[in-house]
Amino acid sequence: MPLRVTFLGTAGAIPTTERNPSSIFVARAGDELLFDAGEGTQRQMMRFGTGFSISHLFVTHLHGDHVLGIPGLLQTMAFNDREEPLAIHTPHGTRRQIQSLVNALGNRPSFPVRVNEVGDGDVAYRADEYEVRVFGTDHDTRSVGYALVEDDRKGRFDRDHAEDLGVPVGPKFSKLHAGESVELEDGTVVEPEQVVGEPRPGRSIVYTGDTRPTTATIEVTDEPELLIHDATFAEDRADRAGATAHSTARQAAEIANRAGADRLALMHLSSRYAGYADDHLEDAEAVFDGEVFVPDDGQTLEIPYPDD
Repeated sequence: MPLRVTFLGTAGAIPTTERNPSSIFVARAGDELLFDAGEGTQRQMMRFGTGFSISHLFVTHLHGDHVLGIPGLLQTMAFNDREEPLAIHTPHGTRRQIQSLVNALGNRPSFPVRVNEVGDGDVAYRADEYEVRVFGTDHDTRSVGYALVEDDRKGRFDRDHAEDLGVPVGPKFSKLHAGESVELEDGTVVEPEQVVGEPRPGRSIVYTGDTRPTTATIEVTDEPELLIHDATFAEDRADRAGATAHSTARQAAEIANRAGADRLALMHLSSRYAGYADDHLEDAEAVFDGEVFVPDDGQTLEIPYPDD
């Protein structure tokens, strides 16, 4: 089951010639989700071929570099004769501002737009095989982060052992894998636990938006395959990071270690580092045990299952 992340915008508050403001596109088995929509997000979606068929937009906070792309994106959707509804999830207390952005051009969109306020501990969206969880962050305005967390998968089916037990190849295999016991011709009953292994974990992606380091990032899910964390500054400006409610690359790496993340993406780099991220990588690699990188706009990742 493919799970793909495309970094549409990776800049800090001020865009650069190489980096657009914050936005991340996630695609999973036909579901298309957007996390934040900074200015120019719709052009990035065109440029990198994601299309506009998102069903949910998750807003971390209402600073302009995370939301100013919403009016243009909605207008383009309307020009494309969209009819499907769109849900926008936003921190508690910000519905009115988001609604103002939705209606910024004086007309309501031609398709339904629902604004849903969320807070720490909520499930913003529940799908068939995954959910998007909300966790509290520490920024200088109302803010949250989001974690896409898949359900556990079925355990592996031991076909050889099932055949040894006398289970005929066919529908009884499927019943056992689905958790149902089966009866053989001689009256023997085979239970699922005899031939099906322990449930296997799904995948998870955590996105903090702008924040100081928080334990909530660690607690929202176990051992995420990808942590996308604020790393606005290198460590030599740690005081500045704290004063502006951001994180350094080293602080992001420390959180990633504590969370047990496999990979760490350093996001929201200040424009002072335009074209240069070596210090960020050096700071993070000094403390993080997994893979760390600074994504470029347009970079796409396929997220593997933890046991692949």
